[in-house]
Amino acid sequence: MTKHHAHEFELGTDGPKVIVVGLDGSDSSFRAAAYAAGLARRQRALLAVVYVQPVMVAGAAMGAPVAGTTDAIAEDLVREIRDATERVKGIFDVRWEFHTFRGDPYSGLVKAADELKADAVVVGASEQAGHRIVGSVAVRLVKAGRWPVTVVP
Repeated sequence: MTKHHAHEFELGTDGPKVIVVGLDGSDSSFRAAAYAAGLARRQRALLAVVYVQPVMVAGAAMGAPVAGTTDAIAEDLVREIRDATERVKGIFDVRWEFHTFRGDPYSGLVKAADELKADAVVVGASEQAGHRIVGSVAVRLVKAGRWPVTVVP
């Protein structure tokens, strides 16, 4: 009697292990985070919440304390996430981490997904006009073709 174990799947362990979600404070990014949290809970995956701090072009800030401002935004987002997770603690029993990367949203999320070894990336649909011309972060992530990307409206 020959046993074939090489191709058997263990139930519940063939889904993503690390799910990266981009959070920028917009309503669509919070909807993406809620969706990703549910996915992470069902897959027993780690939810990596990523905020990409914008980097100002030299001279554009004219000496304004931009880094301090974006640090404050990141701290506010962490506080909002913690408050939200406290409210739904019994419902969403999910392991999560918060990460901050610097750069434009696309490059920051690519770097985050690579460094955190993401199996999947979740982002909110762009709420900015003009992205139909330039291409949204979501479309660029899909075109990168390196991870499954879910776009939440």
